[in-house]
Amino acid sequence: MSTRTPISWAMQRYAAEIWRLEREDPPVTLSDIADHVHVSAQAVSRMVRRLEEAGLVRHERYQGVCLTPRGERACLPAIRRHRLVECFLVQIMGYDWAEVHDLADTVEQGVDARIEARMDQLTGHPTRCPHGEPIPSADGVLPVVDDQMLADVAPSLKPGALGSVSRVKTHDAERLRYLAQIGLIPGSGFEFRSAAPFDGPITLRLGDAERVVGQSLARGLRVSLDVASE
Repeated sequence: MSTRTPISWAMQRYAAEIWRLEREDPPVTLSDIADHVHVSAQAVSRMVRRLEEAGLVRHERYQGVCLTPRGERACLPAIRRHRLVECFLVQIMGYDWAEVHDLADTVEQGVDARIEARMDQLTGHPTRCPHGEPIPSADGVLPVVDDQMLADVAPSLKPGALGSVSRVKTHDAERLRYLAQIGLIPGSGFEFRSAAPFDGPITLRLGDAERVVGQSLARGLRVSLDVASE
């Protein structure tokens, strides 16, 4: 392992994908990485060896791949670039939030530090991406987000509890378009109405409309609650 190995853009990208997968569906396997980066298993295996040599990951057979503290620091610039590109695509170029995750993977390959800084300026120095995920600062600090999965918290809420959508944890285009259609996007406020027993649907009031959310969607919604109304 060498902590002096230069960290390339490609190494940052792979580290960033491992970082995302660690938070969504651990343990992270080589096939998981290949599926998300859209390359062959052989290419992933070669890159993981490079990441190990640079001290960015640990790879143990049957236990998957995990980032080291150095790897977590190294991936934050790529996380920042990707989420800023998503903001730029939505706010400035008018793309639908349902399509920008994959598109940003392509666009960000041509984004250098000067373009990134300009995107940051044009989008008003955002702290969240269109899906509500926090954007690391230019000096590598990732904001802490205090939220909870709607499916987890709903059974304990009382009718009338207030909250807002914090993050949407899916990149499925159809789900994102549906959530936008019914108004459940990051920043949207809601009033909790009810949760049916035995993992039944959840009813929320958004403005003058009531929306029924199934468990599948509720597991992908992270919400922040008004403490005074819980």
